[in-house]
Amino acid sequence: MNRRIVVTDGLAKEAILHLKNQGYSVDEISFSKDEINNGSLRDYDAVIIRSATKLDKIAIESNSEGKLKVICRAGVGVDNIDINAATNHGIMVVNAPSSTTQSVAELTIGHLLSCTRHISRGDRLMRDGIWAKKELRGSELSGKNLGLIGYGRIARKVSHLAIAFGMDIHAFDPYLPDNQFEGITKHETIDDLFSKCTHISVHCNLTEDTRKLIGEDLINLMPQLGADGSNCGRYLVSLSRGGIVNELELFNCLNNEKLTCAGLDVFEIEPVLKNKLLNCDNFIGTPHIAASTVEAQIRVGLESANQIITSLNGELPKNIINKEIFD
Repeated sequence: MNRRIVVTDGLAKEAILHLKNQGYSVDEISFSKDEINNGSLRDYDAVIIRSATKLDKIAIESNSEGKLKVICRAGVGVDNIDINAATNHGIMVVNAPSSTTQSVAELTIGHLLSCTRHISRGDRLMRDGIWAKKELRGSELSGKNLGLIGYGRIARKVSHLAIAFGMDIHAFDPYLPDNQFEGITKHETIDDLFSKCTHISVHCNLTEDTRKLIGEDLINLMPQLGADGSNCGRYLVSLSRGGIVNELELFNCLNNEKLTCAGLDVFEIEPVLKNKLLNCDNFIGTPHIAASTVEAQIRVGLESANQIITSLNGELPKNIINKEIFD
């Protein structure tokens, strides 16, 4: 029996070849929302998507009466998939959470460094013919408290890298037991975390509870001085999901200098064509590229392919999201 897989948002050529070598038929097609809602996935046993394809309740219901058995998110976040709808129709949802950890963590540190050392701003000024050597005095990461909102796989990798820079790690994650916070400072509330940290990095999922979670009220709690007593400023970076940071309030905090600098790789509306944050000299933006490395894309492609192969062979893959209906 010929098993058909469709890849809607691109996948590493190594992963496509791996699937074909295993005997699967693979199509690479970017369907429109209307095409998906009209059942364009029905003739496929599995679909591999990234963040561009949205499989909401209507999309899943429209494709549930065909062959579709598995939805694979090539990456971590599955907020673009209606898990309940998939579960109700017996469609397995899997992801590839570990493949991009190193890449996202490294860019997180990159954003922190660019914020604290004015790397992006210095580059822009030089291109305008301005040598701003005296104006762009930065601060060190060493000796500062880094607050991590969420303490999952990527946040842990960030903590390891930040410790190498001499930072003290603080974290807030109400879903983890105490034994997951060994070697760092755990906070019981997000307010307490912000009140202790001059540097904040966001690593939680986008849910109704976390939507616009971070705004002026929390930023106002951040201390004026670093843990080492230096007047280092206040910094916020997010490479998790757009919508967790309230972008309007972030803009206000950057304009009134409540925040020294902020960096985002994710936005409420993508692609970013018009956003007031881009008018702020003390803002650093990247176009959702945290996982966009050669190494990560090969890993995420192969991990996704293997999840599909396992599930279509009738076995339970290790990264199944809605496992309860298949036990």
